[in-house]
Amino acid sequence: MALKPSLTLCMLCVSADFDRLWTTYRATENQRHPCEVLMSIYEQVNGELTAAMKNRDRDRATTLRGLRAAFIEEMKKDNSDSVNDEKAVGILRRLARQRGESIEAFENGGRPELAEAERAELAIIETFLPQLADEATTRGWVEAAIAETGAEGPGGVGKVMGYIMKNHKADVDGKLAKTIAEELLK
Repeated sequence: MALKPSLTLCMLCVSADFDRLWTTYRATENQRHPCEVLMSIYEQVNGELTAAMKNRDRDRATTLRGLRAAFIEEMKKDNSDSVNDEKAVGILRRLARQRGESIEAFENGGRPELAEAERAELAIIETFLPQLADEATTRGWVEAAIAETGAEGPGGVGKVMGYIMKNHKADVDGKLAKTIAEELLK
């Protein structure tokens, strides 16, 4: 899994005029920003939380605090001082799924303002998640899994999903893969 390039926090990065200063720096220096490095997702969340607090962006800071709390909870399980990216992606996917379920529940309950707040949190969470495979790629993987496992009929969906998740867990939307598998194994 490739990490997203991110910025550590220097005076240029946390300033309110970041876009203008960055463009000016890039144009004058014609090089990468000196604090541009590859960071773990945990470090990205911590850095963005600091920036959100300095910029007094309460909604973003609240969401990032929730993410950080979920990471710290995971770290307490094994007494580590950081969360590797695989675990972080799993945590973020769980939180994104929870937000999606909340959005649906709030919309069904007639609470569009709360659904909108959940959508905003979901958008922040998704900025840290790697892109999932599109439907065509997922369909190809499901077809290959059906061929590989020899699954037939609706009872073979479990075999296919096991194969897919074993080989493509970080790259595939499980719900989409299951829908395609059920469609192909009717």
